[in-house]
Amino acid sequence: MTTIDLGRPVQGDVIDLILHDHRLFESLLRDLRDASSDRDAVRQAFAALHVAHAEAEEKHVYPTLRKKRAVSEHEAEHGEEEHAEGHEALLAVLELKGTDTQAFDDAVEKLAEAVNHHLTEEELTILNPAREEVGEQVRADLGEQFAAERNRQIEQDCGRLDNVRALVRDAEREGLLDDDDE
Repeated sequence: MTTIDLGRPVQGDVIDLILHDHRLFESLLRDLRDASSDRDAVRQAFAALHVAHAEAEEKHVYPTLRKKRAVSEHEAEHGEEEHAEGHEALLAVLELKGTDTQAFDDAVEKLAEAVNHHLTEEELTILNPAREEVGEQVRADLGEQFAAERNRQIEQDCGRLDNVRALVRDAEREGLLDDDDE
């Protein structure tokens, strides 16, 4: 199985770190669509990155940005809902046995839709205000916290099927996956 390096940043401006992950998501999605790539390795890497990134944002980034009034509670909650939707779409991809089926391609497209929607929205409604409203030192401190949590999650194999299942179950219980989208 191919090993895909997700990087292990330890510091940096939190916005730059998040944007770097966003570009990595886009690259991994392209690889998931590519029948000639090791799609199983790619989906494992994508799962690890998706869970680690979401957990780090929800644990450190969103609460700090709310405290600093860079984002509203609604924007932070919406980000969490979109992470839950991404986890749900990811679960569908992880649960499929083969990676060379129409079902896999369809599940990947649903995942891409959910994730790309979130990336665009987060960059516009959360990262842009954070860039303007939050000072460099806070963004650097937040970058260290985000990176440490992200790396810890990846090292704990957070993208495992059973873990993603548990995250989706928790999200359903918390009402983050209501079917009244948009």
